[in-house]
Order: sequence, then structure tokens, then C-alpha cells
Amino acid sequence: MTEAHSHCGCCSHDHGHHHEEAEFDLKKELKPILIATILFLIGLIFNKPLQNTPFSLGEYVVLLPAYLISGWSVLTTAGRNILKGHIFDENFLMTIATLGAVAIHEIPEAVGVMLFFQVGELLQGYSIGRSRRSIKALLEVRPDSANLKVNGQIHPVSPESVNIGDIILVRPGEKVPLDGEILTGKSLVDTSALIGESVPRSVREGDTVLAGMINQSGVLTLRVTKRFNESSIAKILELVENASSKKADTEKFMTRFARYYTPVVVFLSLAVAIIPPLLITGASQAEWTYRALVLLVISCPCGLVISIPLGYFGGVGGAAKRGILVKGSTFLDALTQVKTVVFDKTGTLTKGTFNVTDVISDNGLTPTQLLELAATVESHSNHPVAQSIRTAYGKPIDETRVQDYEEISGHGIRAKVGNQMVLAGNDRLLHRENIPHQVCTVEGTVAHLAVDGQYTGRIIIADELKEDAAEAIHTLQAQGIQTAMLTGDSQSVADRAAQKLGLNQYRADLLPEDKVSALEDFLHQAHRTKSKVVFVGDGINDAPVIARADVGIAMGGLGSDAAIETADVVIMTDAPSKVVEAIQVAHKTRRIVWQNIVFALAVKGFFITLGAIGMANLWVAVFADVGVALVAIVNASKLSREEVLPGFVLNLRRVWG
Repeated sequence: MTEAHSHCGCCSHDHGHHHEEAEFDLKKELKPILIATILFLIGLIFNKPLQNTPFSLGEYVVLLPAYLISGWSVLTTAGRNILKGHIFDENFLMTIATLGAVAIHEIPEAVGVMLFFQVGELLQGYSIGRSRRSIKALLEVRPDSANLKVNGQIHPVSPESVNIGDIILVRPGEKVPLDGEILTGKSLVDTSALIGESVPRSVREGDTVLAGMINQSGVLTLRVTKRFNESSIAKILELVENASSKKADTEKFMTRFARYYTPVVVFLSLAVAIIPPLLITGASQAEWTYRALVLLVISCPCGLVISIPLGYFGGVGGAAKRGILVKGSTFLDALTQVKTVVFDKTGTLTKGTFNVTDVISDNGLTPTQLLELAATVESHSNHPVAQSIRTAYGKPIDETRVQDYEEISGHGIRAKVGNQMVLAGNDRLLHRENIPHQVCTVEGTVAHLAVDGQYTGRIIIADELKEDAAEAIHTLQAQGIQTAMLTGDSQSVADRAAQKLGLNQYRADLLPEDKVSALEDFLHQAHRTKSKVVFVGDGINDAPVIARADVGIAMGGLGSDAAIETADVVIMTDAPSKVVEAIQVAHKTRRIVWQNIVFALAVKGFFITLGAIGMANLWVAVFADVGVALVAIVNASKLSREEVLPGFVLNLRRVWG
């Protein structure tokens, strides 16, 4: 019940060790329940002889310890909460109802109420503990040490002590301790804990591997590219741990509902106990008091309130298993209202792995000289275009020749190489700097170069669409969701990509600030129909747009830190199809949450009616409450693809087997 209680108003004051943040210990939780059960069974089997002892002393000797063992956490928590001014919660309801039962000498029923309530609590605690463990399985990939290579010697050190640029060794079977670039070696790496992908990925020299991946075959030598606290696994850990802090609107509604519901129930039960004996001739005070106690137990909202955070927690956990990190249940709710998904192009719909296909030189430079100059001026850039140019050049670069380096957002780069001022970028950069040139529209992505104000040529670069991009677009459209693309690429490049993908609309030649303005148009249209807009991106330039969208989604595999930190949802596989999956998980989560709410309210209403007219006793009351909780648990377990009750039985056999 740990997570659940952190989400609900009436159940926010923990009663007992079920609710601690520590790991759920099934054996420890079972012991008091088993002791109370044995005493309870003795009390039931020998009820008549025990009642025939002086003052029913035998019954009290057997059943009162059972009552205190099973209900101590409820009784003490109710007392603490009353002292703090937090009166109306499920602990208060259970305490008043059971003490009332003891007062009218219905001790077996009082014990039964507490005992079965604790069994329900046990199952709820087990279910949430299991959901929490399924999410924390992601965090088990946290590496314990790194093999730091210094002067040819290997030293095991803490990953937190390794700096950017250090060289580390990763042997077969070891976890990759930090994000890094492979200097030597090739291998297969298991990425399942990070991105939910079961097929091992092949990596070789020049590839990037992320902390938390497991090296399966070859020895890898890495140059560390990020400190541990900035690594992928550290960010995932933070995202997952904070995922439950942002409540969905449904949870907020139920918190408000419970705040008013509980006191209403208490005063209604009080009225049932007091008014009928005053107004109805021959009405028994004991009978109507008993009915009031039954009403209190039936009305206990714990089964209702637990079902909502449990459903959302299952949704967040189920999404995490699929490589989709949702930073709060509020974003699951928002995804169910999405009618427009807007994509960035490079690195989101395309692989972002550019290849140089043509080098066209001008004004006295040879293609080789132009490529060398471009590689040199792009030597400090992390942009995929810059990386592809350096790869095509394929020779060592003297970075000391580059001075006064400046990245011009949405345009390109200006830097001094030797004694020459070099510009490298798109057509907008040439027009901005008034560089005369003959060709403006070029098929594909292009990097133009100019030296000292004179145009010197262009490098043509091709990018490929991701394999699942077209399918993702088609599936979204089949679900009635509009798709769009915003890109800084030229109109011709955008035209070709949009045609292949079948997008509803797209806009090209956009600066980062233009993307925000374009998204504002989509938001304005969507909000008129009370729907939501998603933006999916990966680059640092996408961070403002991701932040502005109703739901921002970042490609987390190789996306920029700024985009990942700004996003509401992070896709670890970088696959556009995961956007579809995230929306499907959100719809399933909301459906299950509302199934639980409707079922719980219907059952409560039915049994409250039976209790009020005297057709339900305390046994029926507690079975109704525990039954609601069990159905909610089983229903919510569908979200994380885990069957809770069979797993619980299996664990019982392990504990006591």
C-alpha cells in the first residue's frame, strides 16, 4: 500500500508496516496474520464453550489477542491521526466499527473484520511491491564498478569517480558502467534493461554504448563521454523514481471525493444508529447500532481509493517495461486526449545517421580540400551532419587550427581556420551573410561552405527514414490522430520525407523559434476541440518545443540531455512506433482505472443499501471491501502483464515451502 497511500486523501496516513517505503517482506507480513488466524479459528470452533465461561472470559482471552494482533496497526494509526486532527480515514472507520462490535459482544465479527481487512492489505501491499520491483528492475542495471585504464594498468573504481575522457575496459558479461565511445573491440550488447529491446545489438569501434547495457561477447575499450550522474542509467533512475509524483486528474478527483465521502459516511451511520429507534415503535437500539457498524465497514473507501493509484502505477510500470518512461500519471491521462502528433524529422523520423553522397567544390578548391576544410570547421560540433562529414573525411583532424568557433542556431557554423574565416551551414546562412551563390535548392541535406566571403562549394548528405516511421504514422492516422512534421531542412527534403511517410501536413525551413510558433498554431486548433497535442523530438533545438507541447516526447536512446530532461515521456528505443504504443498504454490504463472506479462504487452502493435495511452483516461488509480491492488488483495487473494472485500463491509456497 506504500505507493497507493501516497496518492489518496483519506488513506494518506499509513497504518502499519505494509506502508513503509522499505521492500515488501511477505514472510514478515504473514506472521501476525497467521497467529491471529489460528486464534480466530479456535474462537470460532469453540465459541459456545468459551462463551459459557464466567463473564465469557474464555472468549475474551482467545479472541481479544486475535483482535489486537490483527488490528493493532489500524487502532494505533487511527489514534495518532486523531491527535493530529486527521480524523476521517479508513483507520477511523475500521476502529469505530470493530470497537462497537466488541461493545455489543460480537467479538468474532470484530476479529473477522480486522483479519480480512489485513489480508486485503497484504494482497494490496504485495501487488504494489511487485509493481515497484518491476520498475526497479530497470535500476538493477546500475553498475557497481568501472575498470579504469591508467598507464596500461586496470584499476576497479567507483563509476562516480570516473571523468569524461578517461579510458575504461568492459569485459564480456560485465555491465557498461558509463556512457562512452568504443575505441577498440566489437561485441553484442544486451539493451533490454534500458530500452526493452530483447534482441542484442551489435556494436563496434566508433559506436556509442550507454551505461546499463550488458556486454555479452567481446572486450570493449571505451572513452567515457559523460560522468555517471549525467549518464543514461542515472537519468532513467531519476525519471522512474519521480514518476509517481505527478497525479492524474482522475486521482485528484478521487482525493477530493474521499475527503468529503468519509465524513458523510460517518454521520450517516450515526444517524442510522440514533434516529430509527427514536421514530420507529419497537425498534431495537442494539439492532440499529449493529446496522450502523455494518454501514461503516461497507463504506470504508480503501478498496475504492487503492484501485486508482494502483491502476496508474501499473500503467507507468507497464510502459517502462516496453522502453517508454512516463514521468507521471498525469501524462498518461493527457495521452488519452491526443488528436495531433507533431514530429521533428532528423533523428526522430529519420535515423540521423547521415552519409556524404557528393562533394561539389567551387572557386579553386578540389573536392578533397573542401571535405578537409568542412571536417576541420565541424570538428567541435555534435550535429549528425558534422559527424557524417568527419566520418567521410576519415583522417585525423588538427582541432588547434580552429579558433573563434561559433554555432549559429538554425543556420550552421562560423569559425576561423588558420587565417581564413569559414562558414559552413545551410542556404539560410549564405543569405544571412550575403554570400553570392548559384544554387539554393538542392535534393537532400546540404552543407554549404564559404571562405572569406567567397562561396567554395557544397557537400550533399543523405539521411534514411527509420524502418517503423511510416507504419507509426499510418497507425496514428488509423486511430483518428492527425500527424505533422516540423523541420529545419529545406522544402525539397521535407517534401520527399513527407511523401514517403504519408503525413497530413508539414512545415520546412524552420528555425528553433519558428518551430515553437508553428506548434502554437497546432495547439490553438486542438484546444478549440479540447484535445491535446504531442511533440516528438530528440535534439537540443527541440527542447523549447517539447516543453511547450501538451505532452512532450523525447527520443531517449541518443537524444540530447536537454530534450530528455524537458520531456514528459522518454522513448528509450528511439522508435516512432513507441509513440503509438505509449498512447495505447494510456488508453488501456484509463479504461482499467475507470472500470475499477465504477465497479467499486456499484458494489459499495449495493451493499450499503443491504446494510441499511438489515440484510447484510459485518462478515458480508468486510468481504465486500476486500473483494473490491482484489478485483482492482487483478484488473490493474493487466497493465504490467503480471498475474498477481498466481504470483502471490507461488511466493507463499516459496516462503513456507
